[in-house]
Amino acid sequence: MTDMIKILCVDDEKNVLKALRRLFIEEDSYEIFLAESGAEGLEVLEEEENIRMVISDYRMPEMTGVDFLAQVNEKWPETMRIVLSGYADTAAVVEAINQGQIYKFIPKPWNDEELLSTIASALEHQDMRREIRNLNAELQKKNTELQEINENLEELVKKRTEALDIRNQVLQISQGILDTLPVVVFGIDQDGMIVSCNEFARELFPYDGIGPLGNDRNEVFPAAVNGMIDKLKTEPNPKEVLEIQKQKFYGEVKKLDEDLSDGVVLILVPKHED
Repeated sequence: MTDMIKILCVDDEKNVLKALRRLFIEEDSYEIFLAESGAEGLEVLEEEENIRMVISDYRMPEMTGVDFLAQVNEKWPETMRIVLSGYADTAAVVEAINQGQIYKFIPKPWNDEELLSTIASALEHQDMRREIRNLNAELQKKNTELQEINENLEELVKKRTEALDIRNQVLQISQGILDTLPVVVFGIDQDGMIVSCNEFARELFPYDGIGPLGNDRNEVFPAAVNGMIDKLKTEPNPKEVLEIQKQKFYGEVKKLDEDLSDGVVLILVPKHED
């Protein structure tokens, strides 16, 4: 069931309040509250929640309609405000608009159909204003979330970039260390492709001048070296003395830890004659 729309009518003349109540008799979507003064109207607003509209007389004793609506505007700014007046006073209209921030100034006596139409339009305007405010709030929320995502993404990219820089530096240092070693070192993946090597290895196996990297070991190495690598199928750590380009080497093949790779490392240490 849809909540009733609460409307407060304020006028010091009881017959006017009765006329306003009769106006809404056939309107089953409205719940009407009556007050005979501005002070009484403020009490009703304090006691009742979600009063969406106030219809107030302009001239009332003790507290004028303008003063009353000015307080309503201050304490309940979302409440729609309509002024009824039997005085065609332009200055009064301006005053009511400026101080009470009213939606409409309606002269007495009013036309029932026009007043009901004005009330419906005011409530529709209020709904639209709320919808816009909610959409703006949702948009602001999404913008904030997007900004946080962008900031986190930028930070993540920065950290990844720093990590990559550090990794590249480590690789460069590692390669530099390998290049200074007086031994031949090859890294070979599970498919038999040569994926890394040091300077000594490149000199020993220049492979048609293009270097051994990226080539199949069976094409780069002589049969004796490949035969030692093949022994990994039956031996955990094959070792042999090999002769390569008229120079003898202590050869050794080690399988890498499965957590790192399924490849192998080939090490050839020059054998110096006594």
